[in-house]
Amino acid sequence: MARQKHAWISAAHRNRLWDQWRNGDSIAKIARSLGRYPATIRWALERHGGIRPRERQRCERALSLAEREGISRGLAQGHSLRQIARELNRSASTISREVNRHGGAKGYRAQAADQQAWKNALRPKRCLLASRPRLQCIVARKLKRNWSPEQIARWLKRKHPDNEMMRVSHETIYRSLYVQTRGVLKKELMAHLRFDRRLRQSKSPGGEDGRGKILDAVSISERPATVEDRAVPGHWEGDLLAGSNNSYVVTLVERQTRYVLLIKIRSKHTAEVVQALKRGIGKLPEELRKSLTWDRGKELSQHKVLSMATDMPVYFCDPYSPWQRGSNENTNGLLRQYFPKGKDLSPLTQRQLDKVARELNERPRKTLGFLTPAERLEEIVALTG
Repeated sequence: MARQKHAWISAAHRNRLWDQWRNGDSIAKIARSLGRYPATIRWALERHGGIRPRERQRCERALSLAEREGISRGLAQGHSLRQIARELNRSASTISREVNRHGGAKGYRAQAADQQAWKNALRPKRCLLASRPRLQCIVARKLKRNWSPEQIARWLKRKHPDNEMMRVSHETIYRSLYVQTRGVLKKELMAHLRFDRRLRQSKSPGGEDGRGKILDAVSISERPATVEDRAVPGHWEGDLLAGSNNSYVVTLVERQTRYVLLIKIRSKHTAEVVQALKRGIGKLPEELRKSLTWDRGKELSQHKVLSMATDMPVYFCDPYSPWQRGSNENTNGLLRQYFPKGKDLSPLTQRQLDKVARELNERPRKTLGFLTPAERLEEIVALTG
């Protein structure tokens, strides 16, 4: 099929475009399937921020194309407007306004009248956030604190259970960000989303690879079942977050509460990492020091030293199995909002890392019923104290 240069896309092709985009197809693949230039597809997607626009629907009270064709035939046969109205079971005034609005008895054409009526019926509707300025300000403030739209929506529902005026869906927030023609949330707020994208995209699976062999490593398969079901607090997952110039940060996540600890290190040499972990874990109450699950990185080859110092067994994931540290992987993704790939992490101070960790620990989490990790940890400490 020959490609066309102009950007106009038929209704049938628009539906196929959005179906493919929702299924995760690339712009290049969509362009090939529709016989268009990739630039045309990107233009069509960017107009709506990658979010499928709602289909317009004809009002039930409005005249249909079939009825307008009936009017046109009646006029051609010399019928009066009242007679046409009776045949269509419409009021005479409705038929009179329709004919006068679209060229009179001699100039009336059903197809042209229907297209003009459809165009005239288009009314720009103010979105929900535009009509609720107080809610708009709250959403903007939370976005600036790097809360996700879903976290904001669920927090509002929990905070205002009886006030519908203070509720908004996460989908509405996304639309207000990506569809800038709404003029509600500033484009700059998109920088606070977890992923830096100009278009909203379908989720696609990604992979991480394991690393190296560690002497006397205890496999995750030997980890007690109580760790797996998250029934008991005090079990942690850990990894290194990498930056440019061989800079790293230790990340620890408590499996039950998703509470985050960030620890500064000068290098990923095993002695440096183990010392940093001893320092960070040593500040925890004993009831929160039960086990640590780590990636296959050789930075923890001195795991026996760490276990002896903290009285915590260390378990290692299987190669090529990052999902076995799902909480830690998810947290490292959240941290990329603060520390993008390619950023040098060495200038960061422990105080700066503590501030980032505090922000994450004060964000509501879906998996916690939209409580914050800090709230869940406080509950646990209160029960065990």
